[in-house]
Amino acid sequence: MINTIIVSNRLPIQLSIEDNRLEANPSVGGLATGLKSVHQRGNSLWIGWPGIANDDIPKQSQKKVDNIIKNENCYPVYLNREELELFYDGFSNKTIWPLFHYFTQYATFEKKYWDAYTAVNEKYAKAIIKNIASGDQLWIHDYQLLLVPQMVKEQRPDVQIGFFLHIPFPSFEVFRILPWRNEVLEGMLGSDLIGFHTYNYERHFLSSVRRLLGFDINFNQINLKNRIVLADTFPMGIDYNRFHQAASAQQKKTIKDKLNIQQELNKHLSLNPDLKFVLSIDRLDYTKGIATRLNVFEYFLDKYPEYQEKVTLIMLTVPSRSDVEEYQLMKSEVDELVGRINGKYSTINWTPVWYFYRSLPFENLVDLYATCQVALLTPIRDGMNLVAKEYIASRIDKKGVLIISEMAGVAQEMSEALIINPNNYEEIADALNYALGMPEDEQIERNSIMQDRLKRYNVEKWSEDFLRALVKVKELKNKYNSKKITPAFSDKFLNVYKKSKKRILFLDYDGTLVGFKKKPEDAYPDNELYSMLDLLARDRKNSLVLVSGRDKETFNNWFGNRDYYLIAEHGVWMKNPKEEWQLIELMQTEWMESIKPIIEYYIDRTPGTFMEEKKYSLVWHYRKADPELGTLRANELRDELSSFIANHNLEILEGKKVIEVKNSGFNKGRAAVRLIQQDSYDFILGIGDDWTDEYLFEELPKEALTIRVGLHNTFAKYNFESFTDVRDFLKNLSKTKTD
Repeated sequence: MINTIIVSNRLPIQLSIEDNRLEANPSVGGLATGLKSVHQRGNSLWIGWPGIANDDIPKQSQKKVDNIIKNENCYPVYLNREELELFYDGFSNKTIWPLFHYFTQYATFEKKYWDAYTAVNEKYAKAIIKNIASGDQLWIHDYQLLLVPQMVKEQRPDVQIGFFLHIPFPSFEVFRILPWRNEVLEGMLGSDLIGFHTYNYERHFLSSVRRLLGFDINFNQINLKNRIVLADTFPMGIDYNRFHQAASAQQKKTIKDKLNIQQELNKHLSLNPDLKFVLSIDRLDYTKGIATRLNVFEYFLDKYPEYQEKVTLIMLTVPSRSDVEEYQLMKSEVDELVGRINGKYSTINWTPVWYFYRSLPFENLVDLYATCQVALLTPIRDGMNLVAKEYIASRIDKKGVLIISEMAGVAQEMSEALIINPNNYEEIADALNYALGMPEDEQIERNSIMQDRLKRYNVEKWSEDFLRALVKVKELKNKYNSKKITPAFSDKFLNVYKKSKKRILFLDYDGTLVGFKKKPEDAYPDNELYSMLDLLARDRKNSLVLVSGRDKETFNNWFGNRDYYLIAEHGVWMKNPKEEWQLIELMQTEWMESIKPIIEYYIDRTPGTFMEEKKYSLVWHYRKADPELGTLRANELRDELSSFIANHNLEILEGKKVIEVKNSGFNKGRAAVRLIQQDSYDFILGIGDDWTDEYLFEELPKEALTIRVGLHNTFAKYNFESFTDVRDFLKNLSKTKTD
């Protein structure tokens, strides 16, 4: 039985047709390598494109193609040339790729690309639905499939979905440029767990979710209406042993058994023992800063002429998207720079830049890693950069120096390397100078730490951690679902309600009986709500209590002429049906004049916020403020108020986008207990939606039925997903005929 389904743009096998002959080779790259161990456990299916357009597969070869894919425990998503052009070359690599890497000048926003991207994502989703079973884990990968999680979740809400983004997630200011930004976020939020290489990418994602979609976020938990989504950081590792052991094996070979590239390197070293090699390996892409790196190397040779004829830059550039004009221009620029530098500095016995425009087999890469004294990796922006890890893993003697751009995700893990700004020529040239002269004991000390870390957190540990976290999300989901009121429980509860003789119902207002509005004054009761509450209050067995933080004037205008008990301002005021309001707690107000200037200061600094003055409390509302700024200012205000209230009999209440300062010692729970003590009840109900209602849940008797709206840690026994569920529930109560 399949337990894990892996989904990526490409399968871990690459199909091609050469001279009418079908060939199948393992895919190269971090993702294929990284998930190899997961896929080979025998309980996994890999879904993806096989690397060849279905227009190019001869009819007589189709069955053979299907069998090759099936034998690899894979399932194909076939794409034609037009789909590849619009979905892959188009939206994936002309829109998402440049935008997410901050190259907005290269980003193209064409609707035909978006339409194709959506259609192809639907193809992947259909393939998943066809193959997935209840209880399976689904792990979707990367920027080509951002919409797939939601497409699957809509049809299979029972399936646990993990998504991992292997490129950066940009800051909100960049991401908001995307015309389909909300759709992309909603697509990703179909996942239960979303993984990123670094905390910065995670933080940018959460910021965009908060600002664009308005969901509440508690640390890394995103509270959707009916479930929790977690975002977390999982820096991808490498197969450390593969590189380390290969480097060791290459080192032990005799001279005649060594590969050609190693023999060539050794030849140059024998002719010039002082020669040092600086390694640069990248795919040809504008994010890698290859042209800048060449210019920096030229600057280095000018600034430190003593290294001329003593240092050679080995630049391996792997071809990429060679049919795209931007990449053709980039290739021409790199060719010209290499030619200019070599023409300017070359001597009979020395060429400053060895330039290879091709990919190399694994063994040749290991030879380069093991031989070059310095690795110079300076991408302008990079999601991770596994080459840096591969270089360190291949250093058998623990010597060698890694210079890495601070813009690469890997820089946050490998702080022992020399970290540079890829746009600072002076800094890079000085780092190269320092690296080439670094004492061996310092090299060994730095690399030992990095090797130990890479060995511990390898690619298998990365995948295990992600899948383990996906299981924990399921446990969290089960925890909340265990409190969710099911139809069966609702029927059982209605039966208990029907048989009870004396009932009291405590109902919060905002977020419980009505949804939240940007302006609190707009959240007035509608006719449907009045009718439902009137029916409940009309039942002679019921005492209906509306308990809220609202001011008594507003509550009186809305409900003062009805047969409800009203508790306002968190328990300061109480009104019995057909009676006047009573002040049930003696309050001090002198402190308010001291607090007002503090709140006004934060209003001035936070556009969209305002202060509500109640008779015995002050409330700062930030529902209309920028979500990020509002949360930041709320924390600042709370901290500042905390130091003031320490010497006064005051406390701070935090609700949904509000901070309220009031006299301590009274709350909704205490007010509710006053009412309960006036009679004997065999049925007690309490429903609320924020943490001010936790006082109510905590103070009510153990036998009371307590329900919190939304998915939160709570003292309440049960959960409703939204205020609409509360209304449906109360409608059923109001229509229940009692004995």
